[in-house]
Amino acid sequence: MADVLTGTSPFKEQVQEFAQQSGVADSAEEILGPFTELAAMVADSLWNAGFPSSSTNSLHWPYLVVTLVLCIVLWRLRRGRGAKDADGVERPMGLLSYLFPRKIYTHRSARVDIGLYFIDAMLHPLWIIAFLGTLAPAVEQGTISAMQGVFGSSPQLQTSMPWMFLYGLLTLLLADFVFYATHWSMHRYPVLWAIHKVHHSAEVLTPLTRYREHFLAAPIWGAGAAVSYALVAGVFAYFFNGGLTTVTIMNVSIFSFVYALLGNFRHHHVSIRFPRALELWIQSPAMHHTHHSVLEKHWGTNLASVTSIWDRLFGTIYIPEKDEETPWGLPPEDQIHHSSLRQNLIGPFQEIYDIVRGGTSKAQSIEEKI
Repeated sequence: MADVLTGTSPFKEQVQEFAQQSGVADSAEEILGPFTELAAMVADSLWNAGFPSSSTNSLHWPYLVVTLVLCIVLWRLRRGRGAKDADGVERPMGLLSYLFPRKIYTHRSARVDIGLYFIDAMLHPLWIIAFLGTLAPAVEQGTISAMQGVFGSSPQLQTSMPWMFLYGLLTLLLADFVFYATHWSMHRYPVLWAIHKVHHSAEVLTPLTRYREHFLAAPIWGAGAAVSYALVAGVFAYFFNGGLTTVTIMNVSIFSFVYALLGNFRHHHVSIRFPRALELWIQSPAMHHTHHSVLEKHWGTNLASVTSIWDRLFGTIYIPEKDEETPWGLPPEDQIHHSSLRQNLIGPFQEIYDIVRGGTSKAQSIEEKI
């Protein structure tokens, strides 16, 4: 077996930076008992949820400022058009209503978003430890060892900007494919749909809706992301002896930066479209509006996270018309069971129990309803 790489893993520095920003690294440096340490991590995560400091969090204040500025520019250029109300219908609005529509931000669904967001933040340290602290390093090291076993010692290629860009691009494409496959499964299989349905129960879209997930969903998303990031990192770590990082903005990958910024608009009442030719390759926020639509023609479409490549390949792409109506949420027979925070927390367990027991379940997949 070849020697272990002497350079730093391209993934390791990003993980260390993320752990530092999330507060986990600070807690880990103190000598604490396991319960006290976990409590400290939870406290840090809740603090950072209320005052996000991580540059990977789309609620970090620079992203929110840019989001606000872009909305003002769009309001001016579109002469008050392009924003949707709580019913998913585009209407002309004054500037204040365009930026902060009362019917959306006072909606019961927006209040549920807040509760689910803080619960997700409270459990955040567990997922960091489980995936960034254990699974991702194991996958990365396993990839490096496998390549060393097959090809021998690292060729130690020289780092350059094109290679850094390629590293970020391949990471994006693989992560987007894993996200697509996971997301498709969540819409296809009743047990997974029972969990993912919580996200689709959002009746209005706000930046917090991005984090509206049942806590059972986090390990599923986290495992896929950890494996995809670490796999590409392992390959590039081998070829460059660990001496390669991706192109960054604000200390994060340029692709992660763009996604975090667009993430606010993917779950936002202001609809942003790209030229149709570009939407065939990259998903616009307006395409994610249709993904959240309750209309049957929109079900199970636009399942990837960033690109439109996988949706085109597998026939799930849907490019909406200009300002197409997209009433958000679930069909009425499902929505009535997912209106409160308690229903969204307890409901998936009951539905999964019904499925396992073989009874009739409200978690029937979208494909089975069509």
